Amino acid sequence: MTVESNMYEEVKPQSMSTCALGAAAVPVPEQLCIFGTGDLGRSLGLRLLQSGYRVVYGSRRPNSCGPLPEGAQVMSHAAAARSASLIFICVHREHYGFLQTMAPNLDGKVLVDLSNNLKKGVYPEANAAYLQSLVPGAAVVKGLNTLSAWALQNGLLAGKQVYLCGNSAEAKQAVAEMATKMGLTVLDRGSLSSARELEDFPLRLFQEWRLPLRVALGLIAFFFFYLLIRDVIYEAVEKGNDISFRIMISLANKVFPIVSLIMLSLCYLPGVIAAFLQLYRGTKYRRFPDWLDRWMLCRKQMGLVALGLAFLHAIYTFIIPIRYAVRHKLISRVVDEMKNNKTTPFDFDNTEAWGTDSFLVLGILGFFLYVLLGLTSLPSVGGTLSWREFSFIQSKLGHLTLFICTSHGYIYGWNKFLRPSTYKWYTPPGYMLCLIVPSVVLVLKFLVLLPCVDRTLTRIRQGWERNQPGEEMAMTKATNL
Repeated sequence: MTVESNMYEEVKPQSMSTCALGAAAVPVPEQLCIFGTGDLGRSLGLRLLQSGYRVVYGSRRPNSCGPLPEGAQVMSHAAAARSASLIFICVHREHYGFLQTMAPNLDGKVLVDLSNNLKKGVYPEANAAYLQSLVPGAAVVKGLNTLSAWALQNGLLAGKQVYLCGNSAEAKQAVAEMATKMGLTVLDRGSLSSARELEDFPLRLFQEWRLPLRVALGLIAFFFFYLLIRDVIYEAVEKGNDISFRIMISLANKVFPIVSLIMLSLCYLPGVIAAFLQLYRGTKYRRFPDWLDRWMLCRKQMGLVALGLAFLHAIYTFIIPIRYAVRHKLISRVVDEMKNNKTTPFDFDNTEAWGTDSFLVLGILGFFLYVLLGLTSLPSVGGTLSWREFSFIQSKLGHLTLFICTSHGYIYGWNKFLRPSTYKWYTPPGYMLCLIVPSVVLVLKFLVLLPCVDRTLTRIRQGWERNQPGEEMAMTKATNL
C-alpha cells in the first residue's frame, strides 16, 4: 500500500456526510410555564409564543380554563412545573397558598412574580418576599409587573423598561435574557429587598406629570382671577356693565394662551440656567442641584401641557365669530346705521392691516411648530430620528417656536403699551405679564450664544487676514451657526 492510499483512507471518513443536507437538527425552543390563565397570563403567553418560546399553562381546571393562545398547552400545576425551569406567577397574592403545597415540585425553579397590590401598605412584606418564604427552595425574581395585559397583547414593548430584583444572579440573568428577547430593556434593581419598591411603581399616578400640572393649574388660577378682576369686575364697578358672560369664552381664551406661552418658556429656562451654572463652575461634570435636575426631567411634560393649552386657544379662537354676543353686536350696529340713515366712513389703515396680518401669521406659524415639537416627543416618532435630528428639532426649532410665539404676543399689544386705558386700576394686562418669562429666556439664551459668536468671528477675522482657504472654513462655520 502506497503513502497516497494511506492518506486517502485517513481523509475519506472525514469528507463523507452520513446525513442529508435538509435533515440538520433543529434546536427545540425552550419551554416556559405560566401559573394563571387570566388576562395577564394569556397576554404574556401570546407574547412568549411570538418570541419563539414554547408555553405551558398550569391550571386548577385544565379542561375548563377558557380560551388560551394557539400553540400553548394546559396541564395541572404540578405537571406544568415539572416541564419547565422558568415559571411565571400570574396570580394574586391571595391565591399563593397552593404554591406552598407543591413546594417540592418547585425546588430549583426560577419563579417570576408579576403580582401587584391595589394600594400601598396592604401587607407587611412584599409579595415576592412572601412568595420566597412559601417556596424557600426556588429562586424568586420580582419583575415584569409594570407590564399591562393590554401592552403585552398589542405588542407595545419595543424599548420599554422593566425592572428585576432577586437574590440569585443566575435567576435574574435567565429572566433578563427572556425579557430582552421580547424586546424589553431590563434594569437590575438589586436584591429581593427592593421588591416592595417595584410593586409600588404601578400605583404611581402621573408621577412625572405632577409638577407640570401643579404649575399649570397654579398659573391658570392666578391669571383667571387676575383677568376676572381687570375685565369683568372692573366693568361692573366703574361702568356698571354686566359682561359676566365673557367668563366662559373671552376670559378663557386669554388665560389659555398666556399660560401656554409661560409653560413653553419654562421648558427652556432650566437649560439656560444649567448653561450659566456650567460656565460659572468652569466644568460640565458637576451634578446640578436637585431642584434643577427635577425641573429638567419634567420638561417634556411641561411642553405637552403647553401644547394642550395652545390647542384650546386655537379652538376657542375659531368659535369666536359664532358667539351670540359677537353676532348681536354686529347686527345691532348695522340696524342702528340703517335706522338713523348713517353712513360710516370706511378709512383703510395700512398700519393696522400689517399689524393684524403679522399677528395672525405668527400665531399660525407658532402653532404649527408647537405641534411639530409635540409630535417628535412621541416615542413612535422620536425613535425614528437620530440624536442630532431630535436635538435640532427640540432645541433649535423649540427656541424658534418660543421666539415666534413671544413675537405674537408683542404684536398683539404693540399699540396698547402706552395707552393709559390699558392699565385698569393701575394693573398691567395679562399679556404683558406673560411676556416677562419668555423674554428673559430668549435674552439669556442670546447671552449664552455670545461666546460662540465671538469665537466664530475671531476665526473669520484670522482667516481673512491670512487670506487662505481657512477663510472659507470659518465662513462656513459662521453660516451654520
